[in-house]
Amino acid sequence: MPLSPEALAEALADAPPDLPPLVARDGRPVGVVHLAGELAPYARTGGLGEAVASLATSQAAHGLHAAIVMPLYRQARARTPQLVAVGEPYEVLVGPRREFAQLFTVPDVSTRDGAEDRRGRVRPRHFFIGNDYYFDRAGIYGEGGGDYADNARRYAFFCAAALASLPRIARGPLVLHAHDWHTALAPVYLRTWWATHPFYREASTVLSVHNAGFQGHFDPAAVPDLGLPWEIYNFRQLEWYGRANMLKGGMAFSDAVVTVSPTHAAELRTPDGGFGLHDAFRSLGDRFVGIVNGIDQNLWDPARDPRLAARYSRDDMAGKRECRAALQRMYGLPERPDVPIFVMSARLVWQKGLDLLLADTGFFDLDAQFVFLGAGEARYEEALRRREAAAPDRVRVDTAFTDVKEHQLIAGGDVLLMPCQYEPCGLTQMRAQRYGTLPLVRAVGGLADTVENGVTGFVFGPYDAGAFMGAVVRALRTHADRAAWDAMAREAMARDFGWAASEARYLDLYRRVLGGTAA
Repeated sequence: MPLSPEALAEALADAPPDLPPLVARDGRPVGVVHLAGELAPYARTGGLGEAVASLATSQAAHGLHAAIVMPLYRQARARTPQLVAVGEPYEVLVGPRREFAQLFTVPDVSTRDGAEDRRGRVRPRHFFIGNDYYFDRAGIYGEGGGDYADNARRYAFFCAAALASLPRIARGPLVLHAHDWHTALAPVYLRTWWATHPFYREASTVLSVHNAGFQGHFDPAAVPDLGLPWEIYNFRQLEWYGRANMLKGGMAFSDAVVTVSPTHAAELRTPDGGFGLHDAFRSLGDRFVGIVNGIDQNLWDPARDPRLAARYSRDDMAGKRECRAALQRMYGLPERPDVPIFVMSARLVWQKGLDLLLADTGFFDLDAQFVFLGAGEARYEEALRRREAAAPDRVRVDTAFTDVKEHQLIAGGDVLLMPCQYEPCGLTQMRAQRYGTLPLVRAVGGLADTVENGVTGFVFGPYDAGAFMGAVVRALRTHADRAAWDAMAREAMARDFGWAASEARYLDLYRRVLGGTAA
C-alpha cells in the first residue's frame, strides 16, 4: 500500500468538500482530478501542457470542481517559488523501493473551490508531487536529445504518489483523468493496488491520448520493478511485441479513452495511423472517442492582445497590416505589402512535414517571404539555415521560441504552414484563424476537423510534394485577389474554437463513466 490506513483516514478527514455540477447515481457531488506530465505555464515541451491547462480552466470556470496534479520539476519550482506544502511528506511504495513524496499547491489557487483570476474566472487548483531525486533535473523527459534512463521509474512514482495524494485533494467519488503515457499507470495501479479500497474503488477513470507516437514501452523487467503483477503482462493489457507498454496498459484499465479529435480517433484504429496500437484502439469499441481540443480565446484574441504592434478585429483589419509590417521589421525583411508571408511555429521535427517544404519543388524560390519559429532536429535546422543564407531577404529562421514571438508571428503572417505527417489535434491552426492568418494544412487529425478548405484555409490530402505545392499555388492565387483573401480571413476569424462545446462532450463522457447525471 502506498499510504498506510491511518494516513489515508487522516487525509480523508482533511479533504475539502466538492461542489461540482456533476453528481454520481446516489447524488453525491463529483470532481475531476487531471494527472499530467507537463502543464502550462509551469513546465511544458509542446501542446499537451497547454491543452490540459485550458480544459481544466474551462471546466472550473463553468462550475466543475477541477484540480491538476503534475511533477514538481525544477522548471516548475522556478515558476512557483511560493509553493505551500499540503500535509506532511508521505511514503510511496513502488516495486521494491520505499520512497517519499511531498504534495504542494500554489497559494493563490489553493482554496476549496478554486481561486478567481484577474478576469474574475474561477481557476482549477494546481498541485505538485515533489521528489528531488526524480524531478529536480535540468530537463523534463531528458537532456541532450535523449530520454532519462529511469523514466519508467520516474513516472511510475509520479502515478503512485498522485494516487496516494487524492484524499488530500478531493473527496470521492471522482473522475481521475490521466493524460498520455506518463500518467497511464495511474488507472493500472488504481485497479490493482487499490481495487478493494472503497475510496478508490468508486473512482472512475478517463485516459486522454494526446500523441500516440509516444507510448512508454520498456523492457519486461520493468513489470515487477514498477510493482505490477505479472498476470497483467499479456497481449490484452500490458504486453506489446515483447515490451511493457504503459499507454496500452492504461487504455486497458481505463473506463474510457479519448483522443483529441474525431478524425484522429478514426486514424488510430487503422494500421497506418495507429502506431502499432490499432488493434488495442479497435478493441475499446465505444469506450474510445475523439473530442477536439479548444483554445483559450481570451488569450488568443487580436482585439485584446497586448503583445501585438497593433490590435485588430474582423470588423477592422487595419491593425493586421501593421502587425505584418512589424514582423518584417522584426526579422529584417523588406517591408513589402504585395507578397504573402508564410510562417511556421512548430518543433522542427519529422512529424511537422518539413520534408515537403524542403523538397526540390521551388517552394523557397517563390516571390514570398518565409519565417520559421522553433527548434528541433539538427538536420531540419541546418537545412532551413541554408535556405536563409541563400535568400536572406526572403527567409528567416528563429530557433529561440517564446510565447510573445509566437503571438507576433501569427498576427503578422498571411499563411500558416502545417503540412503535417500526422497531427492528433493541433492548436496553432486554430490560433491562426483567430488572427486572420490562413492555415495551409494536410487533411489529418484535428487539422481536417478545424480547417475548411477554400473557406478558412487551404487543405491537401496525400503526403507528397506535388499535393503540397498545389495547395501553395491555390493560396498564392487567392492572395492575389485581395477581396477574396480578406473574405476568407474574416470568415476564419469568426470561427469559434473555444472550449465550450468540447467541455460539454467531456462532461457527457464523465457522466457515462460515472453513470451519473447533472446536478
